Amino acid sequence: MKKIVLVTGTSTGFGKLITQTLSKEGHTVIAAMRGVNDKNQAVARELAALPGVDVVELDVTSDTSVQEAFAKSLAKYGHIDVLVNNAGLAGFGVTEAYTLDQVRRLFEVNFYGVLRTYNAVLPSMRARKDGLIINLSTGASGFTLPFMVPYMASKFAMEALTEGFQHELKDYGIENVSIQSGVYPTEMNTGVKPGVNADKEDIIAAYGSVAVDTFNAMGTALFGKMAEFKMDPQTIADGVLELINKEKGTRPLRFPLDAVAQGTDHEFVKSRAEIKDRWAKQYGFNL
Repeated sequence: MKKIVLVTGTSTGFGKLITQTLSKEGHTVIAAMRGVNDKNQAVARELAALPGVDVVELDVTSDTSVQEAFAKSLAKYGHIDVLVNNAGLAGFGVTEAYTLDQVRRLFEVNFYGVLRTYNAVLPSMRARKDGLIINLSTGASGFTLPFMVPYMASKFAMEALTEGFQHELKDYGIENVSIQSGVYPTEMNTGVKPGVNADKEDIIAAYGSVAVDTFNAMGTALFGKMAEFKMDPQTIADGVLELINKEKGTRPLRFPLDAVAQGTDHEFVKSRAEIKDRWAKQYGFNL
């Protein structure tokens, strides 16, 4: 069955690929992005020319923008079957060297932006007792790496939303999935799309060459593996399509798509779920 799917952050990277992939499969895609009439006008026109694609202005950091985009889409289509929270920002640097404003910028997009879209779409999904929300997460999903702490923290917070909503919404027929994407050569990782990085230059200098060398070694390892395993962003778009096509009730809470992890991500997700289940039983929770 063809679906009506709203995807955020469709001007580049995964979001653009997801839009193109779902369009080819005959789904109706509401391609949401900022700047449809200025900085992203060209890509907005490109996507709008695809079959079944409707481009809408949406800034996930603005309450008003999110509410208006969803109200417009619901008025036009009557309902939204699937929401894909793809819009996101990355960030790198010494944690102490982040100003709180930079950390807030990461959370404004990666956490509050997701919460805004949930609040905008849930009333209509609950009324229909049907819906699917897919959130693009990060490869680790449950542990952090040095020099990426604020970014990881914002994604962990999003994971908490996904997992908590999965329990709270189960009686309303709404499923929630997070995709653990690993490292892919999108604009976010190649430097084309600027991230939210540590900005206290004096603190960065105080950490000296040791921190710089460690950060560079980690980056070399990550990007080296990305090349070695020929990580293709289309994998994520195909994963979103697979989740949409799955029968209701069979979708996993977490959906790792990281070839570099070589199965360790699946192992981590499984063991984490098993431990949580045992913990809940000890407390007498029925989760």
